[in-house]
Amino acid sequence: MSKQVIHTDNAPAAIGPYSQAIRAGNTVYLSGQIPLVPETMEIISEDVKEQTTQVFKNLQAVCEAAGGSLDKVVKFNIFMTDLGNFATVNEVMAEFVKQPYPARAAMGVRALPKGVQVEIEGIMVLED
Repeated sequence: MSKQVIHTDNAPAAIGPYSQAIRAGNTVYLSGQIPLVPETMEIISEDVKEQTTQVFKNLQAVCEAAGGSLDKVVKFNIFMTDLGNFATVNEVMAEFVKQPYPARAAMGVRALPKGVQVEIEGIMVLED
């Protein structure tokens, strides 16, 4: 099975030795996105709702570059530095993803890259 690198200028460039996403067969593995604005590579704000919104916009751009959409995501892993933001993250997610919702895990972590409050990665499955 071959791997296809997915890249778009509509999402932040990788800040390390990784790809925005990798397609293997009909499965696309989405790298974790943080709330960087693609054009400036700066964090959108300190507000967790704005950060989460930017993360979903970044994920959406990568999904579209791979030929899919957020509705094709089957699993999200959400990392938060404060699980007290759980309800806010849920509220934003519901604006971007409709039922049936993907499987998901939400984890509290001590720190995230660039001091952000939320990072989300996912797995998307495309039609054969």
